[in-house]
Amino acid sequence: MGKSLVIVESPAKAKTINKYLGNQYVVKSSIGHIRDLPTSGSASASKEPAAKRGKAAGEAPALSPKEKARRQLVARMGVDPDHGWKAKYEILPGKEKVIEELRRLAKDADTIYLATDLDREGEAIAWHLREAIGGDDTRYKRVVFNEITKKAIQEAFSQPGELDIDRVNAQQARRFLDRVVGYMVSPLLWAKIARGLSAGRVQSVAVKLVVEREREIRAFIPEEYWEIHADLGTAKNAKVRFEVAREKGEAFKPLNEAQAMAALEKLKASSYSVVKREDRPTSSKPSAPFITSTLQQAASNRLGFGVKKTMMMAQRLYEAGYITYMRTDSTNLSA
Repeated sequence: MGKSLVIVESPAKAKTINKYLGNQYVVKSSIGHIRDLPTSGSASASKEPAAKRGKAAGEAPALSPKEKARRQLVARMGVDPDHGWKAKYEILPGKEKVIEELRRLAKDADTIYLATDLDREGEAIAWHLREAIGGDDTRYKRVVFNEITKKAIQEAFSQPGELDIDRVNAQQARRFLDRVVGYMVSPLLWAKIARGLSAGRVQSVAVKLVVEREREIRAFIPEEYWEIHADLGTAKNAKVRFEVAREKGEAFKPLNEAQAMAALEKLKASSYSVVKREDRPTSSKPSAPFITSTLQQAASNRLGFGVKKTMMMAQRLYEAGYITYMRTDSTNLSA
C-alpha cells in the first residue's frame, strides 16, 4: 500500500501540516498557483488563431482589420467570450519542475489530497493541480480547514470531500472578467482619452465611486450654525462642561452669530441646578473577531501597516497555526 500525497500552496503550511500527519502521508507544496492565462509577453499570447481554410486548397479567407484585431486581442487575453468563454491556460514560468515532481509522487500515491486554502483561489489551485497532474479523478480528495491545528487537520482528513466546481467557476469568472475589462476597455481609454491609462474590474468601479463622492462634495452647500457650551462648577468646585441641546422643547441650533449671542446673554443671567438624576445600567461588548477588512483597518490605524504587509504577516501566522484563515467575512469562532 503506497503513501498518500498531500498538496498545499506554501512550504511553511506543508511543514506545519506534516507535523500532524503520520508517516503514511507525503506533504508537498505547489508554491502558489501553477497555471494561469497567458501573459502579454508569453509565446502563446503573441500567436493569433490560424484562419480556417477556404474551399480552394491553400487559400484562406481574407480577414477584415476588425476581425484580425479581435483575434489578436483574444489571443492576448487567453479567453474567448464569443465561444463559450474558452480559456487557454499555461504553466507559469518556473513551475515546470514543481509539476514534474508532483506527477512523479502522484504515480505511486493511492490517494491525492488537495489541501489548498478554503476560498475560491484555493479551490482553483486545487482544480489546476488535478488538471496538470492528471490521472484517475477518483484518486483525488479535497480537504479544507479553517485553522492549522492538530484537531482541525485530523478532522479534515477523516472526512475528505470533492472539489467544489461552483467555487472553481466563481474564481474563473473573476479571472476572466479581469482580463476582459482590462484588455478591452484599456485600449478604448487610449483611443478616447490618453495613452497609458488602464481600466480594471475593481479599479474602474473604485474610480467611479471616488468621482461620485467628489461631485457630492463640490455640490455641497455648507450651512452656518453655532453651538453654546457652559462650564459649570459643582459643590466640590469641580468643573463640568454642558452643551445647550434644546430650547422650549425644540433642538437648539442658532444659525448665525446674532442668534447665538442673544441666547448667550440669556444663559449668562440664569442660574443652574440639577433637577433630576437617572442611573442606567450599561454594558459593553467586546469587538467581533476580525474579518479581512477589519483586520486591515486595525493594522493600518494601530500599526501603520499597508494591506499587502498585513496580509503577508497574517498568512505567516495562519500557516504557523496561530490564527484561523484570514480571508473571510465571517465572525464565527471555531469550537
